[in-house]
Amino acid sequence: MLTVIGEALIDEVVRPGQAALPHVGGSPLNVAVGLARLGHPVQFLGRFGRDAYGDMVAGHLRENDVLVPVAPDAHPTSVARAVLDDAGAASYEFSLTWELPAVAPGPGGAPNFMLTATTLLHTGSIATMLAPGAEQVFAAVVAAHPSATISYDPNCRPSIITNVDYARAQAEKFVRLSDVVKASDEDLAWLYPGVDPLESARTWLALAGEEGPAVVVVTQGGGGPWAVCAAGEAQCAVPATTVVDTVGAGDSFMAALLAALVERELDGAQRRPALCAISCEQLEEVLRYAARAAAITVSRAGANPPTHAELLEG
Repeated sequence: MLTVIGEALIDEVVRPGQAALPHVGGSPLNVAVGLARLGHPVQFLGRFGRDAYGDMVAGHLRENDVLVPVAPDAHPTSVARAVLDDAGAASYEFSLTWELPAVAPGPGGAPNFMLTATTLLHTGSIATMLAPGAEQVFAAVVAAHPSATISYDPNCRPSIITNVDYARAQAEKFVRLSDVVKASDEDLAWLYPGVDPLESARTWLALAGEEGPAVVVVTQGGGGPWAVCAAGEAQCAVPATTVVDTVGAGDSFMAALLAALVERELDGAQRRPALCAISCEQLEEVLRYAARAAAITVSRAGANPPTHAELLEG
């Protein structure tokens, strides 16, 4: 079982000259759906309300075979308003509630019962930055770390978390406990202004010595992803495609990146040595797979990650 912890949102997408259309979203939720579509059993631990938008979230997760063990609560479902420009790029406005006591560890810091069977736990984005839920998520990561691979995507939202010093400290706290980290070049430029992204990635790779991440991946939009690991560096080109919009592209990339590592049997804490020993050639293969997933997603409207069959066709 794979686990994703994080926010569920309704994206109200506004295209030039058109009325807003609601779609289920949220970066971690999109990753969970992406993993499920790639054929992996996955559960999503997040929150949404007992309202019409919450019903949309629950229905979307069910339709994509994502397990949802956490019940809806009394707060309104969170909303992100995505305003697209003529090139399809999105800017966001948010109305958020983020608190998730259901993921808190049990007595003595033992993993919550929902995490005991997981071999990989992914989190990131708003869920790891916005109080009070961010500390609940971190406690869950600490409890799961002895048994599960931890993956993290900061997916920074400067319009929500405006204090860059706080955001940097939060990101580094999660990076230290992560095995796989993915960030965009824009994330790194905001967290570390004036620093070369490669230097930032290498710094993250070495944050906690042997206990730090095994792989740090950086995406660059149309520039193609690259990664650093103990063996060196890997990169690949972005497949040619027609861009409809970029909504959910990074999340599709993240899901396929994790799926590729799981399919290579590199998930689970007992496999950390093998993950740390990943070769540059293996990492390049993983990047190509993830880049294909992102290319398919940007070729169609909204956060609509590909299935395993679609990736095989590519």
